[in-house]
Amino acid sequence: MRKSTIWLLVGVMGFTFIGLIFLQVNYISTLLKATNEQFDATVRRCLEQVAHDIELDEARRTMQDYFESSLSNDMLDNQAYQSDSSEVQTLTNKQVTTIETRSTFQFQTQNVTGKIQSFERSRFGSNMLRNNPSKDAIIHETQELQKNILKRREYTASIINEILDNLTSVVNLKPIEERIDFDIVDDYINYELTSSGLELPYIFMIVNKDGKTIFQNETLDKPIKTSDLITQVLFPIEPISQRNYLKIYFPTKKDYITSSITFLVPSVLFSLILLLTFTFTIYTIFRQKKLSEMKNDFVNNMTHELKTPVSTISLAAQMLKDTDINKSPDVYWHISGVISDETRRLGFLVEKVLQISLFEKQKSTLKLKEIDANDLLVSIVTTFALKVEKFGGNIDIDLEAENSLIYVDEMHITNVLFNLLDNALKYRRNDINLQLMARTKNDPNKLYISIEDNGIGIKKEHLKKVFDRFFRVPSGNIHDVKGFGLGLAYVRKIIEEHGGSIRAEQEEKFTGTKFIITLPLIKNQ
Repeated sequence: MRKSTIWLLVGVMGFTFIGLIFLQVNYISTLLKATNEQFDATVRRCLEQVAHDIELDEARRTMQDYFESSLSNDMLDNQAYQSDSSEVQTLTNKQVTTIETRSTFQFQTQNVTGKIQSFERSRFGSNMLRNNPSKDAIIHETQELQKNILKRREYTASIINEILDNLTSVVNLKPIEERIDFDIVDDYINYELTSSGLELPYIFMIVNKDGKTIFQNETLDKPIKTSDLITQVLFPIEPISQRNYLKIYFPTKKDYITSSITFLVPSVLFSLILLLTFTFTIYTIFRQKKLSEMKNDFVNNMTHELKTPVSTISLAAQMLKDTDINKSPDVYWHISGVISDETRRLGFLVEKVLQISLFEKQKSTLKLKEIDANDLLVSIVTTFALKVEKFGGNIDIDLEAENSLIYVDEMHITNVLFNLLDNALKYRRNDINLQLMARTKNDPNKLYISIEDNGIGIKKEHLKKVFDRFFRVPSGNIHDVKGFGLGLAYVRKIIEEHGGSIRAEQEEKFTGTKFIITLPLIKNQ
């Protein structure tokens, strides 16, 4: 896949994902806003009912106080009408009782008048039958009854007007503490909220026109924002200059609104999974692209590496066909040795490729045993010293580790150290003699083995990549150093399977490279 195609795919996937997230966030924010507005509307409706209940309570108290205070005067006034009829007095008492029990501001005057007239007619009729007065006496008594009915109607109307005056004027002069019971207000609020399905902790306060808090059911450690308060006017018919306000605050309102949207958490979770999947897909595409390029480089390097031994073997085979070669045993043995060496070289290259493939699929079978790392390093350096001296260099050993017992596969660890030393030899600088340093040192429960050279070095941007399969430090189309980029991958695989680690360091340019191997020590029992 071409790089431009990959970037186009990344752009399309990124645009789609951003658009999806935008739509999701917009939908969730709209839903949260609608839920918040619905919550506020429900609370306002509850507070309106609470304010209405408070007004009804005040009306009941006002009427009750009025009738209790004027009860004695009413009794004296009622005695003035005793001469008219005891039945009429009884009817008046029933009217007062009806007003008190129903707590109403409308008095059924016409009904009362009708009852009184009906009662007077029955009384007048019974008197007519009993006394049988003259026609003028009947007319006179009827006129007197009508006058008494009008007086009682005017009296009843005056009572109603006086009650209304008390509710609209006298009550306003009282402080709010005397007009409402705060505990009853709390009960009203709790009942209304619970009935509406809002079983949340709340804090309410009564505030006067100047913004001073007259009562608050609970204290808060931090100030409340005005936007978080829901306000309801108490006694809205009163002048603005005398109004008081009921305000309520819900500490857990945001949590309640968020939790009411049940799909919020799964939505965020799935969006996160989609983002991770998208990122991993892009990473995999670029990794596969890079791996494809590295495999192409590997094929090119392998072709170059195989050409030399194949051409050498082919040339040696042609030389063996020459009859003159058979006459010279030394030349014959030399050519045979060349064929053997090149064949072994081909076998080694194929073996390394197969070995890396095996490591990629499964763990290798290690034959672990206890060895002394200091002794192993001395043995390897002694063997390798001849190659270093051949190129005019030298190798030093510094064994600082006092505890050097490790539990490893001797063959693979030997190959690892030989591989690092061989790389130092291949990537030496031609202008100066090769200098190698092999050392060991201890750390708690760990052993460090380092191989340091003064070769051409590795750029810092390539230090972490040198252990990747098929990776070789870019050098253009120059193949002065042979290889497939598999050696250090083999080294890291072996070290990791032994429970250790390896890293490459380089402090300055052209100062060589240091490879540091970390292996676990055998703990003393």
